[in-house]
Amino acid sequence: MTEPDIEGLRLLVLVGEVGSLGRAAERLRISQPAASKRLSALERRLRLVLVDRTHRGSELTPTGRAVVAWAERVLAELDALVVGAAALRGEQDDDLDVAASMTVAEHLAPAWIGALRKRAPELYVRLQVTNSEQVATLAAAGEVGIGFLESPTVPTGLTSRRVAADRLAVVVALDHPWARRRAPVGPDELARTPLIVRERGSGTRDTLDRALQRAQVTPVRPLLELGSSTAVRSAVAEGTGAAVLSALAVADDIANGRLVEVAVDGIDLRRPLRAVWPARRRLDGAAAALLRVAIGVGARGRP
Repeated sequence: MTEPDIEGLRLLVLVGEVGSLGRAAERLRISQPAASKRLSALERRLRLVLVDRTHRGSELTPTGRAVVAWAERVLAELDALVVGAAALRGEQDDDLDVAASMTVAEHLAPAWIGALRKRAPELYVRLQVTNSEQVATLAAAGEVGIGFLESPTVPTGLTSRRVAADRLAVVVALDHPWARRRAPVGPDELARTPLIVRERGSGTRDTLDRALQRAQVTPVRPLLELGSSTAVRSAVAEGTGAAVLSALAVADDIANGRLVEVAVDGIDLRRPLRAVWPARRRLDGAAAALLRVAIGVGARGRP
């Protein structure tokens, strides 16, 4: 078996992401016939059926999904090699500016950046920590090479790529009435309970508001509005009230018994975590390498 073509692997990963060979070809700036030919060549080389082509689009087969997981790791290593080699030649900027929402910045980005710097030791990374709304603003203006946000939607003017998944958890203090209940909390009860929430513009707040809207309930006025997950966690632990936070942010508190997670029913609190950069701009260099690292880690689970 001959080795697979790198550009074929890039195409396959994009098909899995966008669910369409045509849109994947557009992203790579090649024609759809050329993309179809490239994908067929990859399947012949691997002797595997990777994509089901239907009138509704292109969907990865189970085999294709397995190959994509491997391909993302290969592409991450390749991008890191290119960045490192360019740095050795003095052709690559030694700096990368990144913006990340708080959940990503506190729980995921440090591992991604550390993995990238092991491959490109000369690279200097500056990470700005802010909320998702500001991340989108910085990325759209080109003030950072790449941004990571946790909002359920992506503002116009940005290209995005899912890098990981998260969910929100309802948490309370040990002495809160919900800590001992057996029945899950439904959307109606959650909506009429004054909660401790993040500020508007945060991905956590936006995800909660949209989830309640989809459940067709209107939340009452929040009990408190705080500017960081750490502040919200502290307020909950002190018995101030209930909150809805990223499961990543409260995992340790739940594990050590500081907080209790309350089961919910009838409301979807899952969300994607995405990388973003300006639309119509191809991501390259250190920013592309960091994206590939993040995707590779996300495919394997939390670091």
